[in-house]
Amino acid sequence: MANENEQPVQGQLGIQKIYIKDLSFEAPNAPKVFTEQLNPGLDLHFANAATSLGQDVHEVVLTVTCTVKQDDRTIYLIEVQQAGIFNISGFGEQHLPAILATACPNILFPFAREAICDVVTKGGFPQLLLSPVNFDALYAQELQRRRAAPADQKH
Repeated sequence: MANENEQPVQGQLGIQKIYIKDLSFEAPNAPKVFTEQLNPGLDLHFANAATSLGQDVHEVVLTVTCTVKQDDRTIYLIEVQQAGIFNISGFGEQHLPAILATACPNILFPFAREAICDVVTKGGFPQLLLSPVNFDALYAQELQRRRAAPADQKH
């Protein structure tokens, strides 16, 4: 049951544009690596950043970095910065950071995943099919990490 004082959120999230902002692929040990029997491991990292472009308009950039290694040797490295311009209105200011860190990356990730799979395949390697990501859980973990960090810690 909702609290009587709580108003339902009547916000809107619209997509203006989705685009690749930056893309890099390196296969430092090609072509030798194509002749080897491999059982590589994947190191996967995510980051996102948001920039206000004006009233209710934000650019969100999701960076996905995949490093595939055999022992200490890099087989290939791919990084994509998948970006989008979003219209976000009608939400309270307290909701905006969560929307920028969860809803927008959830929209962008399938595009980044497709770009990664295409480029890796064109690089001569088997498809790299990334599993779905729970950006809500990642955001919650980041908030918890920030709360646990000492307040007097300076970077």
